[in-house]
Amino acid sequence: MIGRLKGILVHKQPPWLVVDVNGVGYELEAPMSTFYELPEVGREVALFTHYAQKEDSVSLYGFLSEAERRMFRDVQKVTGIGAKIALAILSGASVNQFAALVQAGDITALTRIPGIGKKTAERIVVELRDRAAALAAGPPVAGGPGAAPPADPLAEATVALQQLGYRPAEAQRMAKAAAADGDPAEDIIRKALQSALR
Repeated sequence: MIGRLKGILVHKQPPWLVVDVNGVGYELEAPMSTFYELPEVGREVALFTHYAQKEDSVSLYGFLSEAERRMFRDVQKVTGIGAKIALAILSGASVNQFAALVQAGDITALTRIPGIGKKTAERIVVELRDRAAALAAGPPVAGGPGAAPPADPLAEATVALQQLGYRPAEAQRMAKAAAADGDPAEDIIRKALQSALR
């Protein structure tokens, strides 16, 4: 099992990134909470990982903090939640924000996350409320400075929002509403997801 990777970040395009560890490129899927803190391409990065093997596929997920990885794993213990929804949750809310929503029983805010309906939100609250305080425990691991803005941050943000489960028209509307001049894609995505949770 692969629990942690340390190497050179050679590619990042939400939700995918590639880390070169001694000549082997590991492709990982990561939540936006991790993308916000990634260093520039070509810099060293250390990630906690979650290895998942299914009948027809093998996946590797990357997180900058142990708290994110623990939340990713805990959320998937809720009936009806898989990796895609767990990533969407981490992309839309920080570990502390999610724990606060669960403790408060805020079903309305939870249903604003793609893939979570009312019944799933209710299950999350019931099944995770007792563990919500523990979800946020653990210090984050610094990943370095943010990346330089890409050529078309609005388009990149729109694609990333679609990959998180939003319909194309909705993703485009959210990205345009959140974008400000000079914003990198990560900032546009962060603002769009925070607006969606309000």
